[in-house]
Amino acid sequence: FVSCMEQYRRIGQELYASLYKNHVQMLQCGYSKAAKDWMILEEQLFYRRGPWGDASRSLQPRWILDCYEGPSRMRRRIQHVNTRVTMMRMKTPFFSSHRFYFSLACFLQINNAVSQGELTSNEAEREMDKKGLDCNQLTFFPALHESFHSEDFLELCVERQIILQEFAESEKVTFKCSVAVVQGHTALEGVLLFGKEHFYICECFVLSPLEEVYCTHHCLSSISDPFIFNLCHKDHAVGDQMCSRYSYHDIKEIHLMRFLLQEIALEIFFKNGYSRFLVFHDSDRNKIFKRFCSFQPALKSKGITEESLNIRKHSGGEKTMLQKWQKREISNFDYLMYLNTLAGRSYNDYMQYPVFPWVLADYHSETLNLTNPHTFRDLSKPMGAQTVERKRKFIQRYNEVEKSEGDPSAQCHYCTHYSSAIIVASYLVRMEPFTQTFCSLQGGSFDVADRMFHSVKSTWESASRDNMSDVRELIPEFFYLPEFLTNANHFELGCMQDGTVLGDVQLPPWADGDPHKFILLHRQALESDYVSAHLHRWIDLIFGHKQHGSAAVEAVNTYHPYFYGDKMDLNNIKDPLIKSTILGFISNFGQIPKQLFTKPHPSRNAQGKSSSGRETVLSLHSSGILPPFMSSLQNLKLSPVTIKELNMFSVLSDYPKGAIGHIVHTEKGILAVEKNKVLIPPLWNKTFCWGFEDFTCCFGNYGSEKNVTTFECMADWGKCLCAVCPSATTIITSGTSSVVCVWEFSLIKDKVKCLNLRQ
Repeated sequence: FVSCMEQYRRIGQELYASLYKNHVQMLQCGYSKAAKDWMILEEQLFYRRGPWGDASRSLQPRWILDCYEGPSRMRRRIQHVNTRVTMMRMKTPFFSSHRFYFSLACFLQINNAVSQGELTSNEAEREMDKKGLDCNQLTFFPALHESFHSEDFLELCVERQIILQEFAESEKVTFKCSVAVVQGHTALEGVLLFGKEHFYICECFVLSPLEEVYCTHHCLSSISDPFIFNLCHKDHAVGDQMCSRYSYHDIKEIHLMRFLLQEIALEIFFKNGYSRFLVFHDSDRNKIFKRFCSFQPALKSKGITEESLNIRKHSGGEKTMLQKWQKREISNFDYLMYLNTLAGRSYNDYMQYPVFPWVLADYHSETLNLTNPHTFRDLSKPMGAQTVERKRKFIQRYNEVEKSEGDPSAQCHYCTHYSSAIIVASYLVRMEPFTQTFCSLQGGSFDVADRMFHSVKSTWESASRDNMSDVRELIPEFFYLPEFLTNANHFELGCMQDGTVLGDVQLPPWADGDPHKFILLHRQALESDYVSAHLHRWIDLIFGHKQHGSAAVEAVNTYHPYFYGDKMDLNNIKDPLIKSTILGFISNFGQIPKQLFTKPHPSRNAQGKSSSGRETVLSLHSSGILPPFMSSLQNLKLSPVTIKELNMFSVLSDYPKGAIGHIVHTEKGILAVEKNKVLIPPLWNKTFCWGFEDFTCCFGNYGSEKNVTTFECMADWGKCLCAVCPSATTIITSGTSSVVCVWEFSLIKDKVKCLNLRQ
């Protein structure tokens, strides 16, 4: 009887210990999350432009490029970085058990010190003595068995609280997988967790052999590839643990991607404009993609897979992007960004960053003449063949391998690439986070000033004429982001040999020293008639049939074999030294995009003619600027149908019954709703309406007057007078309270389930 009681006592104590552990962890998570939320609130209130901010006492502002992608996949959001709050977050401790209970009991007295990370362990113990509190007195649990030490499980990997505090209520993890999270030129080991309605990306965590999640400090790495392992731990011996929660319904698309020329990655695009790049073990990638599709079946048709790269044909009756580009329904920029996406180029991986062409060759004139063909670069030739002498030297290099009886497979014109991590970082070195990336690639400091990107003209001359090891192309930011041309963060970039101190980028004379004017004219050059008529030849070089093979040799467009994914079967290379050498080469010098076309790319229709042969209304001035409609009044034609009858024959069966409040132009027609109502992107099939006497708001379906879901949470902020819906999950409102509110809502099975105030 005594032995049975002892056994039951131990079982009960172990059960209580487990409950105690979970209870304490959840309390710690709640407190830690509250402390972080308080820091964010403090940052908003005391920011130099906040209601209680003091500009005289604030630190020098720093700016960073946000990862948000807007229309046409352009990243234009520049965010302010609060250095003080960032350092506070880095110092925020995860409290041990007695410090946590003490802090909880004395929250009001010492909250300020704790929130600023200034409370050390000794200070906490002294404060505890003053209050006369002891952690053993704050628990009703019986004393644990002698062999079970409570500190073991309380102190073991407390960083896991970061994951717990992100868990949704009643969350249940159904699957775990080891991943590497790629951002820029760095990779962090992590764990991917699948829940019921959400999935979680945990950075700087590992999956143990027993399927337990630990931080990288308390468990050995689970990455089997030695090169990826070194990449994850090279610059992050001490990493910051993070956990991000995402709803399956927030996923817009998932693309099957390459990483280091291996088909082992996924890029997840979210409806809010952000994306994540995940690298898996060899056999895990496709399994994970299928698991995502099981939670969100619509992803099967939205994801870019090997079978979906048919650009010339479409299974349905809709136009392809190629047809839209030919008919000038989309811009050159949009089409190039689309091809980059199909070819596996990603903002998240600097080794395969989106590539754009040099379009101009005139960087010395006072005015830019877009009607002169000599103003433009020869788009039918790669950067290594822009001059006759330069082309001859590269052909000679190619032939020297054959004459020396070398390996024919190693014959190439160029041993460097037109796009690499160092090229991307050098272009954007004046803007964070690329400044840190550039310094990391250069061994911790800036490069010699004369070798840094300081002048558009000198960079063009180097890549097109002077430097035999420089064949770089451009990046998308040259056509939409003027901020990267200025040294807004006041970095000390060094001094050139002629005494010039590096600061802002030196612009061509026709830009008048104005980065915004440079971007405007450069974008106009990209959309000009000359570039539109010859862009398909550049596409042949980068994405098409001249990418490799005999056509590439003839076009002087062959690169080192290590740059090509289809030529390097890394899985069959058994020698780890050889494989590591190849991967290191790829990591440092870049990789060729996926080949999208095996036949010559068709040209774009000439300006002024559509595919049907009819004249178009739009025309460009010599400067490339689209003129206002009144300059071509002779081309405007009156409709033979009156406005009232036009509504009856419109593609819309349900047009607004009152004053128009919101208009959206889609590919199939024009959508419109009445006053106090907005359409929700990107499908535009749902509406958000307001202005009711009871201060409620409603969600409904487009074309129906019936409200599907009604919320009363907006009543606390007065009557809503205006609203806008910038994304598929965000609504911004304002009204009689003069307060601008940002709301988040979630769509589950095509129904709005909740509406929460974000800020």
